[in-house]
Amino acid sequence: MRPETLSFFEKVYKVAQKIPYGKVTSYGAIAKYLGAAKSARIVGYAMNASHNKDVPAHRVVNRKGLLTGKHHFEGTNLMQQLLENEGVEVIENQIQNLESIYWDPAKEL
Repeated sequence: MRPETLSFFEKVYKVAQKIPYGKVTSYGAIAKYLGAAKSARIVGYAMNASHNKDVPAHRVVNRKGLLTGKHHFEGTNLMQQLLENEGVEVIENQIQNLESIYWDPAKEL
C-alpha cells in the first residue's frame, strides 16, 4: 500500500474514533469531512482494514443506513449486534431512525 493511502486511512480512523456511542455516520460523510468527497469507497477500504485497531467500524454505514460492511466482521451478525448493544435499531440490515442517530463529522468536529 502506498504511504499516502496509509496516511489517509489513519485520518479516517481518527474521525471514526470520534463517533459517539449509539451514533452512526456514513463513508461519504467521513470522506467529505477529510476533503475527499469522492472517496467514500476508500473510507470503506479503511474500515475493512481497521480490525485490531481501536476503531468503531460498526458505526460507519452507507448513506441510506445499510450495513454494507457487515460481511467484513467476524460472525454472521456481529456488526448488527454491536450496533444493537449501543441501542441502535437494525431491521433487515438497515438502521431505523437514521436521522435521529446520524452523526456528521462536518457539523460535529
